[in-house]
Amino acid sequence: MAITAAMVKELRETTGVGMMDCKKALAETDGDMEKAVELLREKGLAASAKKAGRIASEGVVDIFISDDNKIGTIIEVNSETDFVAKNQIFRDYVAVVAKQASKSTAVDMDAFLAENWDLDSQYTVKEALSQQVAVIGENLNIRRFEKFEKAQSGKLVSYIHGGGRIGVMIELACENESDELVELGKNIAMQIAALNPKFITEKDVPADFIEKETEILTLQAKNDPKNASKPDQIIAKMIEGRLKKELKEFCLVEQPYVKDGDLTVQKYIDSVAKTVGASIEITRFVRYETGEGLEKKEENFADEVAKAMI
Repeated sequence: MAITAAMVKELRETTGVGMMDCKKALAETDGDMEKAVELLREKGLAASAKKAGRIASEGVVDIFISDDNKIGTIIEVNSETDFVAKNQIFRDYVAVVAKQASKSTAVDMDAFLAENWDLDSQYTVKEALSQQVAVIGENLNIRRFEKFEKAQSGKLVSYIHGGGRIGVMIELACENESDELVELGKNIAMQIAALNPKFITEKDVPADFIEKETEILTLQAKNDPKNASKPDQIIAKMIEGRLKKELKEFCLVEQPYVKDGDLTVQKYIDSVAKTVGASIEITRFVRYETGEGLEKKEENFADEVAKAMI
């Protein structure tokens, strides 16, 4: 029996399994839809469809840096439980995804999931993910990635904190690609992991961000009874002072350096630049924290048992 695209689509929608596996199952069962579903269940692939609705808010952040230090990729892959996040099979899979992302030209996650899987080109990245769901037994989600391609002399440096809970990738521009530059990158990446700055310098802060923060600080000041009798110009100066303080917290180079509170990050960079004999600039950085902004799964053991009995 000829296997049509409509049949493959129907089986895929029914089971949630990848297109290639659906096509193979239909071919093996001569187009019998029920037998194809049974076959996929026997192979452990159709099980992934039942898991697709579960919240995946645990997981790990991983980083791949190419051997020539020209390309770096940071990626977050989520799992349902912290137990699976610590599983070596899962971590090995995430490492492969990070390497695949370093070669990707995708502009969004849908395009990335549609690319051919490097380890087996008959599958897409999404289909390979579905197979991992079946193997590991939890819903998994490739949530996001960012890729840096170095365009000038310097270093791409990575830092992973807490076994993959937080990951930071940073690009430094410098004519001298010495070991001191790598050490500097690691230390600043640790700073970013700990204090979570939003911008590199004050000049990177968008005008609308300053406008919004000023609005918030103004409302806070006006709602404070202690300021009721203060003139508007005094309140305006208070707001200006608070904004400057906030910007020092938000801007990386203005922050106190965590390893030496007597220095700002910029002064630490300047001291290393003097040692290596070349100027150093942080051109960009990205910080991922596992599960940030995601709904957390809150279920008790009794609920799990009750669901398993259905």
